[in-house]
Amino acid sequence: MSALLSTLVSLIVVVTFGAVVPIVPTGAAVSGAAAYAAHQNPLYVLLVIVAGAGGAYIGDLAMYAICRWGGEQLARRLHWLRDKERLERMSKKLQERQISVLLVSRLLPGGRVPVLLAAALMGLDWRRFAVTNLPACLLWSTVYAGIGIFGYAIFPEPWQSVVAAVLLVLLISQTASIISRRREAAAEAREVRPRQTEA
Repeated sequence: MSALLSTLVSLIVVVTFGAVVPIVPTGAAVSGAAAYAAHQNPLYVLLVIVAGAGGAYIGDLAMYAICRWGGEQLARRLHWLRDKERLERMSKKLQERQISVLLVSRLLPGGRVPVLLAAALMGLDWRRFAVTNLPACLLWSTVYAGIGIFGYAIFPEPWQSVVAAVLLVLLISQTASIISRRREAAAEAREVRPRQTEA
């Protein structure tokens, strides 16, 4: 039990840090911890989900505070904001449907930071952000824990399950990132064509 407790505390720290410094593969950390916990007792996966969601939530609040405080200038300096058009699209989507955008942004690689930045720059109320982001963090943690359970179901040894879960998360993340970039490029191309026709 002490090993599990140590894993949960480490998971909270890693996910919180990774939410603020978005180079740490936090999804892989949740999946690996879930695979490990499932070998101890499948019910422990629920604790992993709560720990992962807690770390993500704390990290998102910290990130939102940084975005509110530093604004667009800080985002450009840290290379969080690559193009202003994407930020404007995110702001528009957030105004239309906040909960669904926050839910989806947490699951898409590279989608969370632009949405948090857009929410901060449009002045989304702190309380509103805190309430709408909670289910997003829970869903995110549940999805990645599910990937860990998949690794547990396939491999008999805990280390094999953890490695399989981490590799699967990295593969899914890379694939989703490539698809997302292609969709964005296609959307930008569609926007440029009407402008060229008008000119």
